[in-house]
Amino acid sequence: MISSIIGAFPYAAQLLLQAQPQPFLKRFEPTLVNFLMLSFLLFVVGVAGVLSRRNIIIIFMSIELILNAVNLNLIAFSRYLQLNEAALKSKGLEISPLAGPVFTIFIIVVAAAEAAVGLGIVIAMFRNRETVSIDEIDLLKW
Repeated sequence: MISSIIGAFPYAAQLLLQAQPQPFLKRFEPTLVNFLMLSFLLFVVGVAGVLSRRNIIIIFMSIELILNAVNLNLIAFSRYLQLNEAALKSKGLEISPLAGPVFTIFIIVVAAAEAAVGLGIVIAMFRNRETVSIDEIDLLKW
């Protein structure tokens, strides 16, 4: 039984190689709406993580998800405006195509600093309280 299945693989591979792809499957180019939906889902997962978790490290990871959703929005809108630059110029609007990537780099730098400072605070709290649960941490009682 197994040998007949293994023997059928070369024939199936030939059939798959000869099959022509459908025209609608040739090339998928995501639109602005696709990026906005992905960004929205990342943002919602991040907010749900911040609001529902008690572990401070998970909360920091959720904040990073929120910041990455913002970065994705900035890059998507920057690319959208760059593609529609001619239509915007005809209406008298001058948009810099580098505004989105520059703000994204700033957000990445701020997120890295937040992660470093937050991890330092978490390590200091863990050494004193031996927990990373938000409910069991009293900040002013060291």
